[in-house]
Amino acid sequence: MPAPHISQLAALAWRTAPEATHGPTTSADHPEVTRHPTPSAAHPEVTRHPTPSAAHPEVTRHPTPSPDHPEAPLRPTLLTDRPDATLLRCGSVVAKAHAPDCDVERLAVRLQVAAHPYLRGTVLPPLPVAGPGGLLAPLADGRPATCWPYGSPVSPDDPDAAPWEETARLLARLHSVPAARLPGPVPPMRGPAKAARALSRMRAALTACGAPPFPAAVLAVEHAWSLLPPWARDEAPSPRADVLCHGDLHLGQLVRHPAPDGAWLLIDIDDLGLGDPAWDLARPAAWFATGLLAPDLWSRFLGAYRAAGGPAVCPYGDPWPELDVPARALTVQTAALALAKAAPTGRAPDADETACVDACDRMVREARRARTACVLRELAGRPRP
Repeated sequence: MPAPHISQLAALAWRTAPEATHGPTTSADHPEVTRHPTPSAAHPEVTRHPTPSAAHPEVTRHPTPSPDHPEAPLRPTLLTDRPDATLLRCGSVVAKAHAPDCDVERLAVRLQVAAHPYLRGTVLPPLPVAGPGGLLAPLADGRPATCWPYGSPVSPDDPDAAPWEETARLLARLHSVPAARLPGPVPPMRGPAKAARALSRMRAALTACGAPPFPAAVLAVEHAWSLLPPWARDEAPSPRADVLCHGDLHLGQLVRHPAPDGAWLLIDIDDLGLGDPAWDLARPAAWFATGLLAPDLWSRFLGAYRAAGGPAVCPYGDPWPELDVPARALTVQTAALALAKAAPTGRAPDADETACVDACDRMVREARRARTACVLRELAGRPRP
C-alpha cells in the first residue's frame, strides 16, 4: 500500500492524464502505483555526462501511454520519493509533490510565469489542475502538487548528442523575457539559496558522522565558501536582480516535448526568479574550469549563448569577470553535496567529486597568494625605518 501522499499524487495524475478519459484499468480514486525509483538528476552532485531529469525520466520497466508507447497500460509509476520532491508518471502526465517547506505563494507565481505566453517555446508549461489558481493542488499533508506534460529527457547513453547549443539558446531567450511584464511579484532566483542549503547539508552529514572522514576536503570547501561575497552565500541581495533566471540549470533540466522528438524546453521552475543571469551559466562554466567539461563543449555553449543575444556576459572577449563568482559558488555547492553523500558511508570522494574539492583548494591557495602579494606591495611602498 503506497504512502498517502503517493496515492493522492497518483489520483491527481490520473485525473489530469487525457488517456484516463478512455476508461481506467484501476480505480481512479486508488490507482495502483508501480514503484520505479530512479536516481535524482534534478540535483546531481557531479556528472561528466547529462543524466535523465528526475522530473521527467524515461520509464522502461513499466511503460505508460505516451506518444512513445501508446499501446502500454495506463498505470501510475512512482519515479522518485525524496524528502524534497515526489515524482510520479501516469501516461502523458508527470505529477510532482513539492517540498514540505515550499513557499506556496511564490510557487504559485512561478507557475503563472511558466504558463505565460512570453515563456512559450522556452519553458515547459504546467498543466491545469483543480486547485488554487488552477495550477497547483494541495495534498492532505499540506504539500503543493503540480502536473506537467511528459517529455523525453537528455539521453545519458549519448553524451555527444547533448543539446549544449539548444540549452544556451533557451537560456538566452529566458534571460531576455521582459520581467516587468510578468505576473508578480516575481520572487528572487533561488540559486544562492540552494548553494547555502548544500553547505548546511554537508555540515549536518558531518555532524552525524562525528569526526569528519576527510578533514582536509571539508576545510577546503568551508574556506572556499567563506571567500564568496555575501550575496553568493544567500546572505545579502544579489547586486543584479532584474533578469528572469532558471536558478538550477543543468542538462537534466531539459526535455523534448512532444516526446520523443519535439523541441527542447526547460523544466523545473522551483528556483525560477529574478537574479544574476550569470548563475545559469555557472554550472557548465564550473565544470569547464575543473576539467569536467571539454573545452570545445564549453565553447559551443558560450558561443551559442552570445550569438542568441544572452545578457549574462559581454558579447565578446573574456566572460570570466561576470562568471567568476557564480562559477566558484557552484563549484563549492557541488563539492559540498559530494562530501555530504560520501560522509555517511565514509567512502572517499570519487574522481569527479575530487576534482571539485581540488578546485575549492585552488581557490583558497589563490586567495592566499593574492593577499600575500597585496601585503608585499604595501610594504614595498613604505619608507624604510
